[in-house]
Amino acid sequence: MSGFDLADPALDDRERTRRAELVLSLRSRGVLHTRTLKAIETIPRALFTPSRFRDVAYVDRSLPIACGQTLEAPSTIATMLDGLGVGDLDTVLEIGCGSGYVTAILSRLARRVVAVERFQTLAENAERRLADLGGADGVTIHVGDGALGWPSPSPYERILVSAAVKAPPSALLNQLKPGGTMLAPIGDADGQRLTRIVKNKDGSLDETTIGVARAQPMMAGVAAGL
Repeated sequence: MSGFDLADPALDDRERTRRAELVLSLRSRGVLHTRTLKAIETIPRALFTPSRFRDVAYVDRSLPIACGQTLEAPSTIATMLDGLGVGDLDTVLEIGCGSGYVTAILSRLARRVVAVERFQTLAENAERRLADLGGADGVTIHVGDGALGWPSPSPYERILVSAAVKAPPSALLNQLKPGGTMLAPIGDADGQRLTRIVKNKDGSLDETTIGVARAQPMMAGVAAGL
């Protein structure tokens, strides 16, 4: 399916080198959390990259994937994961799994990952890649409307939203555990803020901007035929 053979020994050394170079590049860009960097280093980004872009899989740039969606640049992903602060006992809800690359990284950071994807094609391909990768037993991927989240097994300690929203969807806030954190691009085409939202014990919210985002807007419902 992917055209990328994880068992090919000829690729092994080159893959390890490219991933190590990516981690060094991320360090130079200010990503310092050891758990984030170690998790990124364990995942072959090339496995989640369309074959025509495989030569630039480890370059710090976003790449187009199927269904008109995008695989974000490594530095953007690392910033999001650093800001989310996933613990090894956390259950994470991921809205918009795309190729499954971030899902795979989250599986190395969290106890459990529940992903929601509106495109059937993307969800099925992500599942196949994760199966090829192995070691992602704690991951489940559902096809659904991301704005509605996934009620079971909420509440979640962490929620990661990859699509831009004008305001945090109420369903997602309801599924966030008190004391938990949600990260989402907030805004429209004129400007988006990568925003960390902490839900306090009393239900109030604290919002902090941690960067600039350029995500595609969240679309309602499940995609028909894709």
